[in-house]
Amino acid sequence: MSFAETRLLLLADTHIPPRARAMPAQVWEEVARADVVLHAGDWTEESVLDELEARSRRLVGVWGNNDGDALRARLPATARFEVDGVRVAMTHETGAARGRERRMAESFPDVDVLVFGHSHIPWDTVAGPDTANPGLRLLNPGSPTDRRRQPVCTLMRAVVRGGALADVELVPVDRTP
Repeated sequence: MSFAETRLLLLADTHIPPRARAMPAQVWEEVARADVVLHAGDWTEESVLDELEARSRRLVGVWGNNDGDALRARLPATARFEVDGVRVAMTHETGAARGRERRMAESFPDVDVLVFGHSHIPWDTVAGPDTANPGLRLLNPGSPTDRRRQPVCTLMRAVVRGGALADVELVPVDRTP
């Protein structure tokens, strides 16, 4: 028996402007290949949301701390949705890195994957067996436009296959528009 695959693209912290004038061409190529695009906040301009909506097969987003009233009116602070049997939640901020898995397992006891942003630091961990949600996968794709203290800008790709998250990959981004 073969299972369909659903290709996910994870983005966060695009900050267009002020961190970049435009979305890098590589990101738009990834959007064209993805079945579902997830954006974990800090869009900064409503036009970025409009363009991602127009170019995506399916877009799920949340607002971040740098997003104003117009974006907050269109997006939730936290999104909960399902992709082929995988229960996903997305929010912008999760607090300090220390203790993150335990805190998020308590806050999101009924999901398989939590996507978040804010730090611009890529993150891929799993909540331990002693938490409220053992096995919860926590993913932060970093930022495709503002690397901050990271060596490169990044995004994440993943696949949902057979009702499970698979092939999670951190991808360096060339910032060329």
